[in-house]
Amino acid sequence: MASNTSKAYAHLRLKTSNPDKHNVRLPERLKRLAGSYAGKVLRVNLTQGRVEVHPLDLELAHRYVGGRGFGARILYDELKPGIDPLGPENLLLIATGPLTGTAAPTSGRFSASTKSPLTGTVFDSNAGGAFGPELKKAGFDMVVLEGESPKPVYLWIHDGEAELLPAGSLWGSTVDVAEEALKRKHGGNVKTCIIGPAGENLVRMASIMVDGHRALGRGGLGAVMG
Repeated sequence: MASNTSKAYAHLRLKTSNPDKHNVRLPERLKRLAGSYAGKVLRVNLTQGRVEVHPLDLELAHRYVGGRGFGARILYDELKPGIDPLGPENLLLIATGPLTGTAAPTSGRFSASTKSPLTGTVFDSNAGGAFGPELKKAGFDMVVLEGESPKPVYLWIHDGEAELLPAGSLWGSTVDVAEEALKRKHGGNVKTCIIGPAGENLVRMASIMVDGHRALGRGGLGAVMG
């Protein structure tokens, strides 16, 4: 992944002691807020094989900050009651926050959110390492995955762009084997979120492995990715 940032701004109605400042375009604090984000959201429909880029909603950012806050709000808005966590109606969100990739302590962490197949409730897990900062440097604050692909694919994100690529040759591999194959293809510095046979076989406690040795290890997120 390479650095490529973009900024998105929004009109917000803010409370102020000066009535003439209501609905002012780009108040200073929103400009500062926008500078903490890459400004783009990647939305991937696996059923249709479609990848879309949307501007980050700054009102969402202002109210829910990032990470698990983004995940909880979007899942609340978009998931229908009673859906199967392992079905195509579920969502899997991977989200950074405003401090991700900065010099702040623990700024390498990012969050993944979904309806858990293990608990049947909205759930999130977080991991550290370089994946979160690299996702942001690649130009995105969040990835929203929906639907179900008819064949194995993986999402390749780079330089402000993203595409779905065939993963049939990786299917059935252990995490370390799949990671090495991706590094041979895309370069040794690529950062990864990968499932292994447990996730592929929908084991309800499966993890998503980050850069090979870190884990989004709570709630069975690996089964949702599988």
